[in-house]
Amino acid sequence: MMKANGITPFKAVPRSLMIGFHVLKRASSSAISSHPEVRKVEKDLKIKIHAAAPDKVPYKASYHAPYKRNKAVKRSFPLLMPTAKSALITWNINRVKAPQAWTISKGSPMKVAVIDTGIANHPDLRIAGGVNTINGGSYADDNGHGTHVAGIISAIGTAGHVVGVAPEAELYAVKALDANGEGYVSDIVEGIDWCIGKQMNVINMSLGITGSESSGVLHDAVRRAVRRGIVIVASAGNSGESSKQIDEPAAYEEVIAVAASTKANQIASFSSRGKGIAITAPGQQILSTWLGNSYKKLSGTSMSSPHVAGGAALLLSRKSLSPTAVSAQLRNKAIKLDNYSALAQGAGLMQLNQIFDIQTSAKRKKITGS
Repeated sequence: MMKANGITPFKAVPRSLMIGFHVLKRASSSAISSHPEVRKVEKDLKIKIHAAAPDKVPYKASYHAPYKRNKAVKRSFPLLMPTAKSALITWNINRVKAPQAWTISKGSPMKVAVIDTGIANHPDLRIAGGVNTINGGSYADDNGHGTHVAGIISAIGTAGHVVGVAPEAELYAVKALDANGEGYVSDIVEGIDWCIGKQMNVINMSLGITGSESSGVLHDAVRRAVRRGIVIVASAGNSGESSKQIDEPAAYEEVIAVAASTKANQIASFSSRGKGIAITAPGQQILSTWLGNSYKKLSGTSMSSPHVAGGAALLLSRKSLSPTAVSAQLRNKAIKLDNYSALAQGAGLMQLNQIFDIQTSAKRKKITGS
């Protein structure tokens, strides 16, 4: 029928029951949507990263030697490489109490997929595999955003440089956004389908549909992944205090939606507010891996989401839990930030020392902005 209407699909994802196609005439689209085996037809919406403007002074590494991946290296790596310098544990990693959780788990052997602009080769990142759903080419990062997100999740902390929340988790690059940090729902859906096929444990999506539009096709893909046991974490958006809703896919009830907090334990001014936020994590001036073997500080809910993705990997590495149970346990152990409603912070600031019931000298209490 599509051929009869002069339509050639540009993408087909059979397991997700999705066909992408271009039409020049509305009548052609109407003919397809009226077919008895077609459930719905919708516009292939634009989607983009959730990073705010970078901070004024980027941090660069003291070395820029090109990194070549050793294919013989095992996929489980120690927290610290054998160097004279220990890893740099940044304020944000300390704030979510990841180092305390490392006494129990560092994330191995969980598989975490980053659906983003790709991941670049970097001495602090170990990429186990990936895919390019835009054109089938390389999954290398040509923007920097995906590499930054990946470092927050799982940087290994070589020679005094940054370490991620789950430094022994396996990283997978799903390049579905271009060099401008933009893409289409169809490429995200194909990326989710790839993650299902490769049996990922966690998916991070630091991105959102632009404007107030909604995608049923993307929601269907998310539901399918969650039914397969994959935990999906997404950034709430950077629309700020005046926003009345968070972006999709974070807005889906199956997704762990993450707001951004500051170093002063306040909700960041750029962080979107609205129903559906599950939890909060640091998102201001976050130092992480960048292109050219360097490091950079960025702000945005894009940076808060991977903290929670890493936290989910730590939890899953020691407990067999459903996505719903992972979300509940992370939220139950969070600490409320003073003077903010659930529409801004969800359950509060993630605290990973609590997920394994690790006892610390400090009692759980509300955090003030000091």
